[in-house]
Amino acid sequence: MLSPAKKVKLISALKFYKKEYLDKGYAELDESATRLMINHFLTEVLGYKMIEEIKTEYMIRGTYADYVIQINGNRHFLVEVKGYSLELSGKHLRQAINYGANEGIEWAVLTNGRHIDLYKIIFEKPIDSKKVFSIDLTDQGTFKDNAELLQFLHKDCVVKKELEVLWKKHSALDPTTLANYLLGKPVINFIKRELKAKYKSKFSDSEVIDAVKNVIGCSICLENIKPVKEKKKAERVEAIKPATPIQDPPETVVQ
Repeated sequence: MLSPAKKVKLISALKFYKKEYLDKGYAELDESATRLMINHFLTEVLGYKMIEEIKTEYMIRGTYADYVIQINGNRHFLVEVKGYSLELSGKHLRQAINYGANEGIEWAVLTNGRHIDLYKIIFEKPIDSKKVFSIDLTDQGTFKDNAELLQFLHKDCVVKKELEVLWKKHSALDPTTLANYLLGKPVINFIKRELKAKYKSKFSDSEVIDAVKNVIGCSICLENIKPVKEKKKAERVEAIKPATPIQDPPETVVQ
């Protein structure tokens, strides 16, 4: 992760990039002109050295990737650039993924100068990819959030292999991963206890599992969701404390 000072510098560089290029009213820039913007982005925002660490028109099996970031002989990610006026599409993604797959590069950035999409290439059969993040550089209100993500593409983080840290976090929060935990015994037992306490009724494992699967598989309006608040310690103790038995009154001793 970048230090606080370097994050401030990154945000400042993003603001300058926006002012210098995105606020100029360009609308019909072609791909070659957009690359001039990306040259600035890679050097002044992400901190790479031109020529030494930024390889342009990188040949891959008779075709050319726009950029490959290479440090000390290690290729870390490629960058595929499309014209500023174009919207990024699945066709553009497939081109970038093919470049990476053919060259054994695990990360691909797809950009039109306005948006930055980062993909992890999955080397399976068939080759697959996962979008890790997508950033809109025109939105000044999200600069801090953008910087939190873009720092993983910054030279200082890339050389420390922190892209792998990002991938682990992304994989951990993947819906499929979380669904495995939601259907695990600890979570099912917790839900059963909470439902029993509130609704005064017992629920079987299968009933709760089916209900959780329904939650996973259906669309729910999140505006209607009110997270259950954690009970205070005293309330938890009171909930599990056995009821005090009613005692018979003491017998009266007749003299």
